[in-house]
Amino acid sequence: MIRTLPTSSQRVVLIDDRLLVAHLLGAWRPRRRAVVHTTAYWYYRACRAAVAGGAGQLSGPFAALGHEDQAAAIQAILSLPDDVGLPDPRALIPHMVGMHARHRLLNLLNIEAAAAARLLGARVVISAPAAQGLLPGVLEAEGIRWEAVDVPG
Repeated sequence: MIRTLPTSSQRVVLIDDRLLVAHLLGAWRPRRRAVVHTTAYWYYRACRAAVAGGAGQLSGPFAALGHEDQAAAIQAILSLPDDVGLPDPRALIPHMVGMHARHRLLNLLNIEAAAAARLLGARVVISAPAAQGLLPGVLEAEGIRWEAVDVPG
């Protein structure tokens, strides 16, 4: 299925990996009706945590589930639902190149996030621990709206 960019009348949120896990497990929803997107790297990190396990912040919610529920949750995250968008790399990569030119010290994960927010016209919603990193300052410098939220669990 080819996803199109949201229209200007839709409220778009770009969520980080922790919120993606919480969203897919039904523990978090955007405050208002919104079109939810994430990035390829945030999605990869969420899948890796689900499959590899452990007791980290990303894998912890999966470890807390019973065996059958855990298997279902892992399958759900590996087959990202159609209602969670991923930006098309053909449109995104030129924005990433521009973002890198303006913010040379930013890592690839954060470059992708800031560029995706710019491309989608999205508000970035990140978990509270992520708000302690470099991304919020870059988002502010770029005029991109963002907010930090506490992740349940």
